[in-house]
Amino acid sequence: MKIEEIKNTIINGDCLEIMKQMPDKSVDLVLTDPPYGINYSYDKYIDTEENLKNLIKKAMPEILRIGKRVLLTPGINNIHKYPKPKWILSWVYKGGANYCSWGFNCWQPILAYGNDPYLENKMGCRSDVIHKEETPEKWGHSCSKPLDFWKLLLLRGSVKENDLILDPFLGSGTTAVAAQFLHRNFIGIEISKEYCKIAEQRLRQKPLL
Repeated sequence: MKIEEIKNTIINGDCLEIMKQMPDKSVDLVLTDPPYGINYSYDKYIDTEENLKNLIKKAMPEILRIGKRVLLTPGINNIHKYPKPKWILSWVYKGGANYCSWGFNCWQPILAYGNDPYLENKMGCRSDVIHKEETPEKWGHSCSKPLDFWKLLLLRGSVKENDLILDPFLGSGTTAVAAQFLHRNFIGIEISKEYCKIAEQRLRQKPLL
Protein backbone atom coordinates (compact mmCIF):
# COMPACT_ATOMS: atom_id res chain seq x y z
CA MET A 1 0.00 0.00 0.00
CA LYS A 2 1.37 3.41 -1.00
CA ILE A 3 0.88 5.98 1.74
CA GLU A 4 0.47 8.87 -0.72
CA GLU A 5 -2.59 7.15 -2.17
CA ILE A 6 -4.44 7.09 1.15
CA LYS A 7 -3.19 10.37 2.64
CA ASN A 8 -6.00 12.68 3.82
CA THR A 9 -8.65 10.01 3.38
CA ILE A 10 -11.08 8.16 5.60
CA ILE A 11 -11.04 4.41 5.01
CA ASN A 12 -14.09 2.34 5.90
CA GLY A 13 -12.70 -1.02 6.92
CA ASP A 14 -11.02 -3.20 9.53
CA CYS A 15 -7.95 -1.38 10.84
CA LEU A 16 -6.16 -4.68 11.51
CA GLU A 17 -6.27 -5.63 7.83
CA ILE A 18 -5.44 -2.14 6.57
CA MET A 19 -2.52 -1.53 8.95
CA LYS A 20 -0.88 -4.79 7.86
CA GLN A 21 -0.47 -3.26 4.40
CA MET A 22 1.21 -0.07 5.67
CA PRO A 23 5.03 0.26 5.71
CA ASP A 24 7.09 0.44 8.91
CA LYS A 25 7.30 3.89 10.52
CA SER A 26 5.24 5.37 7.69
CA VAL A 27 3.30 7.83 9.89
CA ASP A 28 4.70 10.49 12.19
CA LEU A 29 2.07 10.06 14.90
CA VAL A 30 -0.62 7.53 15.73
CA LEU A 31 -3.20 9.50 17.70
CA THR A 32 -6.20 7.48 18.79
CA ASP A 33 -8.90 6.82 21.36
CA PRO A 34 -9.50 3.05 21.22
CA PRO A 35 -12.35 1.16 22.93
CA TYR A 36 -12.14 0.92 26.72
CA GLY A 37 -13.50 -2.59 27.41
CA ILE A 38 -16.49 -1.30 29.40
CA ASN A 39 -19.27 -3.47 27.89
CA TYR A 40 -20.55 -0.78 25.57
CA SER A 41 -22.04 -1.56 22.14
CA TYR A 42 -20.86 0.62 19.28
CA ASP A 43 -22.25 0.47 15.75
CA LYS A 44 -19.96 -2.39 14.63
CA TYR A 45 -18.16 -3.42 17.81
CA ILE A 46 -19.17 -4.78 21.22
CA ASP A 47 -16.73 -3.32 23.75
CA THR A 48 -16.28 -6.20 26.18
CA GLU A 49 -13.13 -6.66 28.23
CA GLU A 50 -12.33 -9.85 26.32
CA ASN A 51 -12.75 -8.14 22.96
CA LEU A 52 -10.46 -5.35 24.13
CA LYS A 53 -7.78 -7.88 25.13
CA ASN A 54 -7.92 -9.42 21.66
CA LEU A 55 -7.88 -6.01 20.01
CA ILE A 56 -4.83 -4.89 21.97
CA LYS A 57 -3.02 -8.14 21.22
CA LYS A 58 -3.58 -7.81 17.47
CA ALA A 59 -3.60 -4.04 16.93
CA MET A 60 -0.83 -2.73 19.17
CA PRO A 61 2.05 -4.51 17.39
CA GLU A 62 0.88 -2.96 14.11
CA ILE A 63 0.35 0.48 15.66
CA LEU A 64 3.84 0.45 17.19
CA ARG A 65 5.34 -0.80 13.93
CA ILE A 66 3.72 1.89 11.78
CA GLY A 67 4.00 4.93 14.05
CA LYS A 68 7.19 6.84 14.76
CA ARG A 69 5.39 7.81 17.96
CA VAL A 70 2.02 6.95 19.49
CA LEU A 71 -0.34 8.81 21.82
CA LEU A 72 -3.47 6.96 22.87
CA THR A 73 -6.13 7.43 25.52
CA PRO A 74 -6.87 3.98 27.02
CA GLY A 75 -9.32 4.97 29.74
CA ILE A 76 -8.38 4.00 33.28
CA ASN A 77 -9.90 0.61 34.09
CA ASN A 78 -7.92 -1.42 31.55
CA ILE A 79 -4.76 0.65 31.19
CA HIS A 80 -2.54 -2.22 32.39
CA LYS A 81 -3.60 -4.44 29.51
CA TYR A 82 -1.51 -2.32 27.13
CA PRO A 83 2.21 -2.79 26.38
CA LYS A 84 4.44 -0.77 28.70
CA PRO A 85 4.62 2.81 27.35
CA LYS A 86 7.68 5.01 27.32
CA TRP A 87 5.71 7.47 29.48
CA ILE A 88 2.20 8.21 30.74
CA LEU A 89 0.93 11.74 30.20
CA SER A 90 -2.20 13.10 31.86
CA TRP A 91 -5.33 14.96 30.79
CA VAL A 92 -6.62 16.89 33.80
CA TYR A 93 -10.02 18.54 34.18
CA LYS A 94 -12.29 19.67 37.00
CA GLY A 95 -13.84 17.14 39.36
CA GLY A 96 -17.40 16.05 38.87
CA ALA A 97 -17.17 15.09 35.21
CA ASN A 98 -16.99 11.37 36.04
CA TYR A 99 -17.38 9.20 39.11
CA CYS A 100 -15.06 6.34 40.07
CA SER A 101 -14.62 3.93 42.98
CA TRP A 102 -12.47 6.51 44.81
CA GLY A 103 -14.67 9.54 44.25
CA PHE A 104 -14.67 12.02 41.37
CA ASN A 105 -12.39 11.20 38.47
CA CYS A 106 -10.50 14.36 37.45
CA TRP A 107 -7.97 13.00 34.95
CA GLN A 108 -7.36 10.47 32.18
CA PRO A 109 -4.08 8.77 31.23
CA ILE A 110 -2.40 9.17 27.86
CA LEU A 111 0.00 6.38 26.89
CA ALA A 112 3.05 7.63 24.99
CA TYR A 113 5.27 5.41 22.86
CA GLY A 114 8.35 6.69 21.04
CA ASN A 115 10.36 9.85 21.60
CA ASP A 116 9.02 13.24 22.68
CA PRO A 117 9.05 15.28 19.43
CA TYR A 118 10.03 18.50 21.23
CA LEU A 119 13.10 16.92 22.81
CA GLU A 120 13.90 15.01 19.63
CA ASN A 121 13.89 18.26 17.62
CA LYS A 122 15.84 20.20 20.29
CA MET A 123 12.84 22.43 21.05
CA GLY A 124 13.07 22.15 24.85
CA CYS A 125 10.90 20.45 27.46
CA ARG A 126 7.11 20.53 27.60
CA SER A 127 4.77 19.47 30.40
CA ASP A 128 3.38 15.95 30.49
CA VAL A 129 0.02 17.33 31.70
CA ILE A 130 -2.71 18.84 29.54
CA HIS A 131 -5.25 20.97 31.41
CA LYS A 132 -8.48 21.22 29.44
CA GLU A 133 -12.08 20.96 30.58
CA GLU A 134 -14.07 17.98 29.38
CA THR A 135 -16.78 19.18 27.01
CA PRO A 136 -18.13 16.08 25.25
CA GLU A 137 -19.06 16.42 21.59
CA LYS A 138 -21.48 13.73 20.50
CA TRP A 139 -21.63 14.06 16.70
CA GLY A 140 -23.75 10.91 16.55
CA HIS A 141 -21.07 9.03 18.48
CA SER A 142 -21.43 8.48 22.22
CA CYS A 143 -17.72 8.74 23.08
CA SER A 144 -16.24 11.53 20.95
CA LYS A 145 -13.27 13.29 22.52
CA PRO A 146 -13.50 17.11 22.79
CA LEU A 147 -11.93 18.72 19.74
CA ASP A 148 -10.15 21.46 21.72
CA PHE A 149 -8.42 18.88 23.91
CA TRP A 150 -7.62 16.65 20.94
CA LYS A 151 -5.93 19.53 19.12
CA LEU A 152 -3.70 20.12 22.15
CA LEU A 153 -2.85 16.44 22.31
CA LEU A 154 -2.03 16.35 18.60
CA LEU A 155 0.31 19.31 19.05
CA ARG A 156 1.99 17.49 21.95
CA GLY A 157 2.87 14.64 19.62
CA SER A 158 3.52 16.54 16.39
CA VAL A 159 5.73 19.62 15.97
CA LYS A 160 5.76 19.94 12.18
CA GLU A 161 3.05 21.01 9.79
CA ASN A 162 2.45 18.36 7.13
CA ASP A 163 3.21 15.55 9.60
CA LEU A 164 1.12 12.46 8.86
CA ILE A 165 -1.32 11.47 11.63
CA LEU A 166 -3.01 8.05 11.73
CA ASP A 167 -6.12 7.19 13.73
CA PRO A 168 -7.04 3.49 13.33
CA PHE A 169 -10.17 3.93 15.49
CA LEU A 170 -11.43 7.15 13.92
CA GLY A 171 -14.99 7.13 15.25
CA SER A 172 -16.72 10.41 14.40
CA GLY A 173 -13.52 11.89 12.97
CA THR A 174 -12.09 14.12 15.70
CA THR A 175 -8.48 13.24 14.83
CA ALA A 176 -9.02 14.03 11.15
CA VAL A 177 -10.72 17.34 11.99
CA ALA A 178 -7.92 18.31 14.38
CA ALA A 179 -5.29 17.41 11.78
CA GLN A 180 -7.05 19.46 9.12
CA PHE A 181 -7.33 22.43 11.49
CA LEU A 182 -3.62 22.24 12.36
CA HIS A 183 -2.34 21.72 8.81
CA ARG A 184 -1.37 18.10 9.27
CA ASN A 185 -2.05 15.20 6.92
CA PHE A 186 -4.15 12.33 8.21
CA ILE A 187 -5.32 8.80 7.57
CA GLY A 188 -8.47 7.71 9.37
CA ILE A 189 -9.66 4.11 9.57
CA GLU A 190 -13.14 3.28 10.85
CA ILE A 191 -15.11 0.04 10.63
CA SER A 192 -18.54 1.71 10.83
CA LYS A 193 -19.97 3.24 7.65
CA GLU A 194 -22.20 5.48 9.72
CA TYR A 195 -19.29 6.93 11.69
CA CYS A 196 -17.36 7.42 8.44
CA LYS A 197 -20.25 9.49 7.07
CA ILE A 198 -20.21 11.65 10.21
CA ALA A 199 -16.43 12.14 9.96
CA GLU A 200 -16.66 13.12 6.30
CA GLN A 201 -19.43 15.60 7.09
CA ARG A 202 -17.30 17.19 9.81
CA LEU A 203 -14.33 17.52 7.44
CA ARG A 204 -16.47 19.35 4.90
CA GLN A 205 -17.22 21.97 7.55
CA LYS A 206 -13.71 23.42 7.36
CA PRO A 207 -12.99 25.51 10.47
CA LEU A 208 -11.97 29.15 10.36
CA LEU A 209 -8.41 29.61 11.63
